Amino acid sequence: MISEFSLEGVRRTVFGRGSSAKLAQEVELIGGGPALVVVDPNVLAAGAAETALKSLEAAGLKHEVYSAITREPEPAEADAAAEMGKKLGAKVVVGIGGGSALDLAKAAAALINNPGSAVDYVGLDLLKKPAQPSIMVPTTAGTGSEVTFTAVFTRRADKFKGGMNGRLLYPHTALLDPLLTVSCPPYITAVVGMDALTHAMEAYTSLAATPMSEMNSLRAIELIGGNLRQAVTNGENLEARENMLLGSYLAGLALAQAGVGAVHAMAYPLGAFFDIPHGEANSVLLPYVLSFNLIACPDRFADMAYALCEMPENLTTRDAAEVCVEEVMLLSQDIGIPGSLDQLNVPQSEVPAMAAKAMTVARPIANNPRKVSAEDLENIYREAFAG
Repeated sequence: MISEFSLEGVRRTVFGRGSSAKLAQEVELIGGGPALVVVDPNVLAAGAAETALKSLEAAGLKHEVYSAITREPEPAEADAAAEMGKKLGAKVVVGIGGGSALDLAKAAAALINNPGSAVDYVGLDLLKKPAQPSIMVPTTAGTGSEVTFTAVFTRRADKFKGGMNGRLLYPHTALLDPLLTVSCPPYITAVVGMDALTHAMEAYTSLAATPMSEMNSLRAIELIGGNLRQAVTNGENLEARENMLLGSYLAGLALAQAGVGAVHAMAYPLGAFFDIPHGEANSVLLPYVLSFNLIACPDRFADMAYALCEMPENLTTRDAAEVCVEEVMLLSQDIGIPGSLDQLNVPQSEVPAMAAKAMTVARPIANNPRKVSAEDLENIYREAFAG
């Protein structure tokens, strides 16, 4: 844990069942319309955005919807959304959906006020002017994008995955309605839930962890460990859905405060090379990276074990730490996460190239509690193939 830290982030959080009906009220609080609304097309088709959009209509707030979003979007999609926002004269940008929609909304809000294209700002703190105020409305409990300063893109042509990052990207408001997550299918619920668990665990063991991030991480682990199985097996369980959305939110706060580690670094090449969704890549890799990292901070792993599940009494720190890894593996199995990279149809011949690419994801590699080399990453990938 670092002994000095600063704290900033999302300015306002609204949490509660049915809170998406308050979208118009939240838009008016930060300047009113016109509003650019970036919505995942599947969310739009399923009607999950209907309550939020109707609130804008009822309030007479001018708005336009951008929904031409692909899975793991390209930078050009952010450019197109921003162009719509500029023509509209948008004073507020709203994102509704999973991580891709929210990331695209944050990027569009930034590009409305900054010249050029999204590719010009891939990196850290490259924006010169603050983004337009934005409101994030997640429909999955996993990415935490509603509270982070990152907008991730995939450039498939050159097999690159990276993000716009920086304090000027933070959303103004996170509007969290558990009812919007009820329609999320079981497998997506499982994958994004494990993504949130990855955020919480990597933030807790990060070399940049702070007292604030630690509190958020451990509570997130507790909520996810106690509710993910129920949310996957019975999506109508509102208490489980509510707890998962809160856990994802807290994990996102921890991520923003402390960063992540080698799981994320290793997941990026899987998305860039083979178009594997980020949450799925994290979910498969998490147990293997945890096994590698355990010896670097067994006390932290023991803390996570006690947060994650009920524990026998009188365990040694090392035994408790090992329970943490075992429980993550069991949770993954119970909710249907693939047990190996083979199941994702990743060619094992690409391991050296993936490891080399992962080593370039500098901040997560630097945050990892155990120092890693390209050879270490190759070994972890190969273990993930073996299952």
